[in-house]
Amino acid sequence: MALVVLFSTFSFALEQHYCCDVLVDFSFFGEAESCDMDGQNMMYSDASSLSKKDCCDDELLAVDGQDKLNISFENLNFEQLQFFASFVFSYLNFFEGLTENIVSFSDYPPPLLVKDILILDQTFLI
Repeated sequence: MALVVLFSTFSFALEQHYCCDVLVDFSFFGEAESCDMDGQNMMYSDASSLSKKDCCDDELLAVDGQDKLNISFENLNFEQLQFFASFVFSYLNFFEGLTENIVSFSDYPPPLLVKDILILDQTFLI
């Protein structure tokens, strides 16, 4: 349950750098490194090339986690409450130990020995 809460509130960002529609670098933490094509394009640019589109592109994919955790037990139906109550009851009773050692056969005497079968069959443990 703790892992579900952790991953539902976890936020992360993925930054990607593309050059000519080819993925050059990506980063989960920080910024993705550029391929230095931006500097080369600007160095050789003239007035006619300003209208051209730059070949490099940066994309940012951000996934925001859940910020508010409002857990309310007001909207539970009868079956959910019944399951919760039985779960808590069985969980609490699971760890209770027995106070005394119960021997179920203490009230029953052993059978009467009519013949000593070990001596009749001459079977002895050495």
